[in-house]
Amino acid sequence: MHPRLSLRPQLAIAVLLASTPVMAAGQGSVLVNREPVTQEQFAQQYARYGIALTVTIPDGAYWYDPASGLWGLEGGPSVGQMPPDLQLGGPLRADASLGGTGVFINAREIHLTEALFLQQLFGYVMPGRYWMNAMGIGGPEGGPAMFSIAAAIQQRSGGAGYNRQGPFGSMGSDGECAYYMAPGGESVMTGNC
Repeated sequence: MHPRLSLRPQLAIAVLLASTPVMAAGQGSVLVNREPVTQEQFAQQYARYGIALTVTIPDGAYWYDPASGLWGLEGGPSVGQMPPDLQLGGPLRADASLGGTGVFINAREIHLTEALFLQQLFGYVMPGRYWMNAMGIGGPEGGPAMFSIAAAIQQRSGGAGYNRQGPFGSMGSDGECAYYMAPGGESVMTGNC
């Protein structure tokens, strides 16, 4: 077993101040996972989901995780989520977020900010390799689903249950037990069910 990841607020502040994203060189330059991507490519990929892209992607260097849809500035933590499985840029790199945490999600070593968030959410973070889908459900690489970020947030907030349906499946919770049901009918339950 791996020891628990020890995260200190002082270290987190130092890492945040020291980490500056790597920006793309030149004007009109958007890099995704270190490969150039055009505005037209973004628009075509969004169109696959029936979404008309109405914004221009700002110049810069970004990372994108096609399994979860999470994205961020290269060298930084996730800052948003796009649809999963977009064919944009190169493969996701382990060092896309500068890592240093020993926690890998979909092959990317997560940023200290993300590790701190997960530590607050779950109480501890075990170093290791994990998979996670676009619904925030994941588990150890090659293993079954063992956590749900949405369910943990709901449970942590002490709120009542929820039930959400989207193009990638449905999920719900009664505040203690959470489920995810994929469009094909496969389901996962987690928590106190």
